[in-house]
Amino acid sequence: MTSVFSHGRLRLYLLKLLDDGPKHGYELIRLLEDRFLGLYAPSAGTIYPRLQRLEVEGLVSHTAAGGRKTYDITDAGRAELRQRAAELTALETDIAATVADLSSLAGEIRSEVRGSVRDLKRELSEATRQTRRARWEAPVPPPRPAPTAGPQAELFDELDGRLAAFTVEVGRLMRARQFSDTQLRTAIRLLDGALDGLRRLLR
Repeated sequence: MTSVFSHGRLRLYLLKLLDDGPKHGYELIRLLEDRFLGLYAPSAGTIYPRLQRLEVEGLVSHTAAGGRKTYDITDAGRAELRQRAAELTALETDIAATVADLSSLAGEIRSEVRGSVRDLKRELSEATRQTRRARWEAPVPPPRPAPTAGPQAELFDELDGRLAAFTVEVGRLMRARQFSDTQLRTAIRLLDGALDGLRRLLR
């Protein structure tokens, strides 16, 4: 749980959210996630025990329909909100400051990740250039002729198709989203390992 909700302040904010209208637990989690711009979301294990405690204290009540509980604030809960209005105002200020800090931190992390990816791309480009240079400098044995008919020709075609599909799929995954430095280096190691295994098999 984010530190802004320490010392029982989360229960106060739950009362504030319920004062806007009845809600079930999942809605409260989503509202909190939206309030923090998706940078923080409480777990069900954080929200539901507090709702149960508020209900025991008579500050909220619930109705059940379709296996889902909908919580509503009681008159006693509204009275507590009025009594703690100044504390709630301070909490809103702290939440705004926390969101600003988290947004700034997320921006710094994104910049670092982009920088790491650029560095990795440069390393890969250099490795590719070196590999191409080595291929030109080293004698390359003539390739084995592929069979033109029969079961083995079908297997050659299947292998060629699988390689093409593999290349397309890897390209799609790489374009889907940004990756961490660790994920990219692990992917490179996996590709290197697969290539080494194929070299040993096909020699």
